[in-house]
Amino acid sequence: GILQHPDGTVLKQLQPPPRGPREQEFYNKVYDSGCCDSILLELREYLPKYFGVWSPPAAPNDTYLKLEDVTRKFKKPCIMDVKIGQKSYDPYASAEKIQQQVSKYPLMEEIGFLVLGMRVYHVCTDSYETQNQHYGRSLTKETVKDGVSKFFHNGYCLRKDAVAASIQKIEKILEWFEGQEQLNFYASSLLFVYEGSCQATTMRLGEVTLAEKRVMPRGLLGGDILEYNNNIHVINSTENGKIEASVSKGLSKFYALHKKAYSKRHHHGQLSLKVENLEQGNVWKSSTCITQEHLNGNVLPQLEKVFCHVPAEIKESANVEVRMIDFAHVFPSDTRDEGYIYGLKNLITVLQNILDN
Repeated sequence: GILQHPDGTVLKQLQPPPRGPREQEFYNKVYDSGCCDSILLELREYLPKYFGVWSPPAAPNDTYLKLEDVTRKFKKPCIMDVKIGQKSYDPYASAEKIQQQVSKYPLMEEIGFLVLGMRVYHVCTDSYETQNQHYGRSLTKETVKDGVSKFFHNGYCLRKDAVAASIQKIEKILEWFEGQEQLNFYASSLLFVYEGSCQATTMRLGEVTLAEKRVMPRGLLGGDILEYNNNIHVINSTENGKIEASVSKGLSKFYALHKKAYSKRHHHGQLSLKVENLEQGNVWKSSTCITQEHLNGNVLPQLEKVFCHVPAEIKESANVEVRMIDFAHVFPSDTRDEGYIYGLKNLITVLQNILDN
């Protein structure tokens, strides 16, 4: 299994030969300090950082790969491991090995990827839901979209921002594969990680950052200055009758507070929401301009539209990592890795369907 080193890296024990030495050789080649191959230098962007090998003092013959912990920066990491490619066996596999791998998931060649497992944080229960490899192997061509979408559902809503950001990152990996003909990957995976905690998600609503803070920014809801559980402050509405809101705690509290706020309001106006892409500086003016009449009795669905079903244009708003892992079956080649490319394209299609539907 994967162990945690006290310095924050992770330790992956070297597999028995030839797999372990082959994976070590792959990392050494890509991260060679003297490497000047542009293909390999770009590949580093899509891998965990490699810090060489490590052995415990008490067992010097045990060798571990020392790798970046991709999940470390996340507060509530949601993690999914997806094996990519049409074949999960390499060109040197025996007939017995081929039969064994094909029987595990006969649809691998048609679908091009296999969900090996996932761990999803559910906001409403403050707990994780996990699925193992049997879950992924139960998915068919008809059910794979719903099976993958489960990873992006936090118990409240579908995290379309994380889906969109994942697509963008996979597209960059696909571009790399379409431009190289020196390596073929078998039984290799993509590791997906996104931030499951709403409190840790940072977006912009109007001119106010939505993030967990002890000192709350002012939100605008119209009316006198009020305070609800240190979450939302209310001041006079703007002259044109529009109001803006700032939120910084969990969505469940946010919904409840909005109900309280609107029950106390006597003004008539519209809720004008803008979500800004922090990294690119673009502003999305919400297509959901909600009148007070529409909000009455319909707060939850409308706010879910705004905060969960973020449009595809805001691809960088979600804190998402997609990294290639598991390189025990990487071989030199003089052709494009069509099996891996097929899997990436099909996975992008499935994610795009989740986003569109």
